[in-house]
Amino acid sequence: MEVGERIKELRNVKRYTQTDLAKLVDLTYIQIGRYEKGKSNPSADVLQRLAFALDTTTDYLMNGRTDQVIAQLTDKELLRQF
Repeated sequence: MEVGERIKELRNVKRYTQTDLAKLVDLTYIQIGRYEKGKSNPSADVLQRLAFALDTTTDYLMNGRTDQVIAQLTDKELLRQF
């Protein structure tokens, strides 16, 4: 499965239209369609915004990997520094 297919799959799971997703990541629905059809690939910045909007990771969007390590930070000062 390619990046665009994963974007489309996650968008459908969230029941977003291409327009809904485009608004969340400050793009046009036309550009979302290009990604989903594999005619274009998102830049690193756009990929990050897409991952946030779709509640996933950039690694999953790019590689389909779900074996991620999730760290929980509870120290507010440390979080502020990041």
